[in-house]
Amino acid sequence: MPLIPTPLQASTIPEIQVDGRANAELARDVSLLQIDEDVNGLRRLLATFVAIGPREGAQSEQLNWLDGAVLDFGKELRVSMGPSDAREQMFAGKLSAIELSMEQGRTPEVVCLAEDTLMDLRMTRRFKTYENVSEADLLQQIAGEHGLRAVADVDGPTWPLAQQWNLSDLAFLRERARRLAAEVWVDGDTLHMATRDQRRGNSLTLIQGGNLLQLRLRADLAQQRSKVVVGGFDDNDQDAIDEEAGDSAVAAEAQGNAHAVQVLDRAFGERVSYRVREVPLADAEASAMARAALLGRARRFVTASGVADGSTAIRVGSLLRLERVSPLFEGDGYYVTRVRHQYDQSNGYRTHFDAERAWLGRAR
Repeated sequence: MPLIPTPLQASTIPEIQVDGRANAELARDVSLLQIDEDVNGLRRLLATFVAIGPREGAQSEQLNWLDGAVLDFGKELRVSMGPSDAREQMFAGKLSAIELSMEQGRTPEVVCLAEDTLMDLRMTRRFKTYENVSEADLLQQIAGEHGLRAVADVDGPTWPLAQQWNLSDLAFLRERARRLAAEVWVDGDTLHMATRDQRRGNSLTLIQGGNLLQLRLRADLAQQRSKVVVGGFDDNDQDAIDEEAGDSAVAAEAQGNAHAVQVLDRAFGERVSYRVREVPLADAEASAMARAALLGRARRFVTASGVADGSTAIRVGSLLRLERVSPLFEGDGYYVTRVRHQYDQSNGYRTHFDAERAWLGRAR
């Protein structure tokens, strides 16, 4: 049988809507709810419900939630979380999987899985060639195919050729965004692509011993490089392409702090990465690819993984300030790359997160 929630836990029980209607019985029976999102987009919901219990109008307990009357494939699920007097919608998507879990000595459970609007892009594959397009152009075209608006906050070159070879629309957009160190996500009926400086997430402070319950921090040079070199051949100009990105690409984000390239060079000397599998057709392509590759590495220099009191403000793209940790790690600039909003009957509402930044604290 489910645990009896404490008053604090009861005040944070999620609100669950099915096809636009709140369902109090679903909220009553929820034993675990997780909403996951990362920088690759595609928000996912996992919800576990106690499957045995009374139903309105029934004379006895029965196996619930499997008759399709409430939970069924393709139905829209919306979940709002937070205190009962200040809930925020954290998920909207369609139910894609239903599972029944039964074990001797345990209460049967029904597990539901759902994905947001990007599921449609994930399930659509194409063979298609685009000519003379930017990432903004590609986003606009693909968004239109799915009845979505497009907002592109990226500054990149126009590519002579872009090929979508048996890739889903989502995988293709992720690949294109990666070339510019950008991210793809959906918000309502709007498909976004933006670099981190344009995502404009929430800024908030987490304090160890306060609203920050668990934390693990790491600074790791193993995958860092001093610069990235991208080479190719410009067929129009009949000339070699040789572009690189180095210290200056990272320094702009580091706010004067000791960043990954500086620390690597000081500790181990220069280390260079050469990109040979992706062949650019012009200097601008090579330059964008080199910068994105270096930034991708540098931003993973310092990583944080933690658990906080449940907070709807912590989203992918949020900027965290960590306090009461070592001067080596504390301060601003931690960019949230993964978040899980979780409710269960033992701990109530908590938020799990991963975050990263390219530099050390003022201690160095």
